[in-house]
Amino acid sequence: MAQEHAGHQGPHHHGHHGHHGHQDGAQGGRPGHHHDHGDLDWAVLAPLLESQAELFAPMYREAMAWLGELAPEPGLIVDAGSGPGVVSCLFAEAFPGARVAAVDGSAPLLELARARADRLGLADRLTTVTGELPGALDEVGYPADLLWASNSLHHLGDQRAALAAFAERLAPGGTLALLEGGLPARFLPRDIGFGRPALQARLDAVEADWFTRMREDLPGSVAETEDWPELLASAGLKPTGTRTFLLDLPAPVSGPARAYVAATLARMREGTAEELAADDLAALDRLLDPEDEVSVHRRKDVFVLKAHTVHTAVRTA
Repeated sequence: MAQEHAGHQGPHHHGHHGHHGHQDGAQGGRPGHHHDHGDLDWAVLAPLLESQAELFAPMYREAMAWLGELAPEPGLIVDAGSGPGVVSCLFAEAFPGARVAAVDGSAPLLELARARADRLGLADRLTTVTGELPGALDEVGYPADLLWASNSLHHLGDQRAALAAFAERLAPGGTLALLEGGLPARFLPRDIGFGRPALQARLDAVEADWFTRMREDLPGSVAETEDWPELLASAGLKPTGTRTFLLDLPAPVSGPARAYVAATLARMREGTAEELAADDLAALDRLLDPEDEVSVHRRKDVFVLKAHTVHTAVRTA
């Protein structure tokens, strides 16, 4: 799905890593999409979803260390909206005594998850379930000790009902970890030396509008105040903590980080063309031109700064 928002990072660079017709993931992750949520081709986005999740691995590992304090030694971890399984495999590595179920709506992405588990020697502990959330969680077969939903919930029309369904799939004492919100990613200084300053802030505004439209167009969409601890409590769970995790890759960035920035901005350029002013489109074109000295392919001031927020709650009965 999409892992992000105005804190969601919007449509074009969700740090998600995935579900729904396959959902972030950008976990953005998701990296970006076009205007129509139903038209997203997650298999085509797979390389960007994988590269983004791999780049964000240090942040995910930090979150998992925190979850290990809240939910020590889980027997079954469910990654609800797993996408290509990068984070699912990180969970298997972080919790060597656990089985991991990767659940996603995209069969091609789950094929990648299985291949990754094979390469890493984790195939005996990772299973995949293809289907739409939350119903596909029934196919897991067992209640979860830790259910991780990273930017997948916001792809479901009735988020309150979906959280209740997630809660029902928890074992007594099980923890639900919900990654929603945070802050939009930053890649460039406010003034990049050409065009109007604050280009990324304007891109964020366009994406925030896109995100609102995406939510409104979902089947059964219900508007909710995004008070995640309150919503977790309304699902019958006891909120246990909220923490924000930072990915801070200062300039000069590595080759993979630079490639991620270029790919993300290219998706944003594709998805926002009709809504950006001509001068901003021209600036994006320069940033994306590998032959231009001021492009993100060449400039020395490119960085990656992104915050993800995780909310946790436990099933007490």
